[in-house]
Amino acid sequence: MSNMLLGVTSAVAIIISFVTLIIGLAVGFVLAKVYTDKKLGKNKANAVKIIEDAYAEAKTIKKEAILETKEQVQKLKDEVELEVKERRTEIQKSEDRLNQREDFIEKKELSLDKKIEQFEADKEVLQQEKDSITTLKKEQEQLKTEIMAELEKTAGLSKQEAKDILIQEMTNEARKDASVIVKQIEDEARENGEKKAKEIVSQAIQKCATEITSEMTVSVVSLPNEEMKGRIIGREGRNIRAIEAATGVELIVDDTPETITVSCFDSVRREIARLSLEKLISDGRIHPTRIEEIVEKMTRDVEKSIKEAGENACNETEIYNLNPELVKILGRMKYRTSYGQNCLRHSIETSIIAGLLANELGANVKIAKRGGLLHDIGKAVDHELEGTHVSIGVDLAKKYGESSEVIHCIEAHHFNVEFHSLEAIIVQVADAISSSRPGARRESFENYIKRLEQLEGIATTFKGVDKAYAVQAGREVRIIVKPDEVSDNQANLIAKDIAKKIENEMQYPGQIKVNVIRESRFTETAK
Repeated sequence: MSNMLLGVTSAVAIIISFVTLIIGLAVGFVLAKVYTDKKLGKNKANAVKIIEDAYAEAKTIKKEAILETKEQVQKLKDEVELEVKERRTEIQKSEDRLNQREDFIEKKELSLDKKIEQFEADKEVLQQEKDSITTLKKEQEQLKTEIMAELEKTAGLSKQEAKDILIQEMTNEARKDASVIVKQIEDEARENGEKKAKEIVSQAIQKCATEITSEMTVSVVSLPNEEMKGRIIGREGRNIRAIEAATGVELIVDDTPETITVSCFDSVRREIARLSLEKLISDGRIHPTRIEEIVEKMTRDVEKSIKEAGENACNETEIYNLNPELVKILGRMKYRTSYGQNCLRHSIETSIIAGLLANELGANVKIAKRGGLLHDIGKAVDHELEGTHVSIGVDLAKKYGESSEVIHCIEAHHFNVEFHSLEAIIVQVADAISSSRPGARRESFENYIKRLEQLEGIATTFKGVDKAYAVQAGREVRIIVKPDEVSDNQANLIAKDIAKKIENEMQYPGQIKVNVIRESRFTETAK
């Protein structure tokens, strides 16, 4: 308000100054004119009249200025009063809202006080009920003790003995019910799923009917005649030593006619040595210098063959964006075998089967095929690096930028870690299908016999088993149980327990079928 009054006062002062200036100018003008007229002696009367008019006009101007100033002051005063009135109205509304809020808070406080009183009353009632329940529990425990003592005295059994009998009966009843339910579920699952599963797997295998390849850790080179053995050995054995030094293999020259055996765990070096020997035999020039030249040339040819094998594998499985170094490592598997099965062909089979299964099951086909192709990549260099082929394969996949999904397929295909994706399970299944098909792999006779003995031994450890026989080259174990000790439902549970124990304790390719047989025979003789 004071600021507005100051503004009004300043405006009035300015107007008065302006009027005074005008009057001063007018008076000056008149005086100058009078002075001039006096000086000139002319128009004295006119000068007096002009001065009077000037005074009159100045008064008029001053009066108008004062009126105008009063009007502005009044206008400003009205505006200030209006604003003050509006402010007072707002303050009144705020006071009303505050009063309402205070009333609401008072009501809430009263309600809260009532609830607290009710809570205290309820608490006291609950405490009384709790005390009553505690008393009843004590009475119940005492009564229970008396009843148990009377029962033990009447039955002639202790509490623990009666409890054990009851638990045993309930366990037998529960196992019986469980076996019935399990059998029903399995029957339904087999009826609905077995046909479709067989169809999917058979289609996948049918579309991937590759040839069976069997190789060993030795290669045999045929000679045109016995004289060639002596030339290969050379004077004082210099030629054979040069070949072994250049290739890193061992040449076995024995009494076998017209053959030399190349032995080496590294299949790539063995292949280079075999090709070099064949080239030297056909060329006829066998001496250390020529041997080094031929070995160097064959090394380049084998490396080229390795790269082509890797590229062909990628083309066959329709995987085109592998790292070039990973393609070379994949090609090395052409010269690597596992139980007589070529690892590169096995990887290609696994990739194709995994892709077909993934397509049928609605999984990611690209991830499944890529994981299938690379699942055994560690076997290409497992003789050069420490660790299992699974850990080496995981490291290689990480090094050359494979996705986490593909890496998981590699690390889970031998159950080293838990499965986290459907694609990883598909790769494991495809690996088992490829490796367990008839003729795909072979094992030594000793290992075969040990596996069959272990299979039969596991089956005979279970109670109620009479005999166990491993059949179909260890792909199935037939178990005959005692019919007076094992019921039909219990036989189903025994089959499950044996299968689970085989999975945990044995290493085997493919799957093993557990067939439990229960039969009763009654024999009479007609006389």
